[in-house]
Amino acid sequence: MPKLWSETIDAHRAAVREAILDTTAMLVSEGGLRSVTMSQIAERTGIGRATLYKYFSDVEAVLLAWHERQVAGHLQQLAGIRDQDGTAVERLTAVLEAYAGIARQRHGGELAALLHQGEHVTHAERHLHDMLQHLLAEAAGAGDLRSDVPPAELAQYCLHALTAAAALTSQAAVTRLVVVTLDGLRPVP
Repeated sequence: MPKLWSETIDAHRAAVREAILDTTAMLVSEGGLRSVTMSQIAERTGIGRATLYKYFSDVEAVLLAWHERQVAGHLQQLAGIRDQDGTAVERLTAVLEAYAGIARQRHGGELAALLHQGEHVTHAERHLHDMLQHLLAEAAGAGDLRSDVPPAELAQYCLHALTAAAALTSQAAVTRLVVVTLDGLRPVP
């Protein structure tokens, strides 16, 4: 098979898959995780149900692929914030605020719990923990944060503290939670 033909087919398949996931994202935002059906996805994407089933076996498989894409996007967003200019504390604060904002957007329920059990989430959590650990070590090394607790433990503290953002109802509350979390990281006098 000529290479051009193969690349064209692969590009088409990738475009259809992305369209399916984009449609799924829209449906989730409109009605929540439980409201999404294969018929809705196929109709809104503009493909037949048979075609949709060639890509995904059921709605749970579509939602899992969508969630994997969401998690990867969140990690990219957080890494971009981490890599901006500024002190380690400034970058840490920005990463924590963004993470808390992401945590606030989580969908609840049994299906959400199922999606968050995947290996992709475990990998993302490790990656985020390492990201925070390095920022915390850098800030502690500069004397801006406490150094009496290992950065790995402080990273765990931050992640657990900020999961509370999922229950918050405003951005102001998220900001307050981040401030309280950062206060726990300040050097001991």
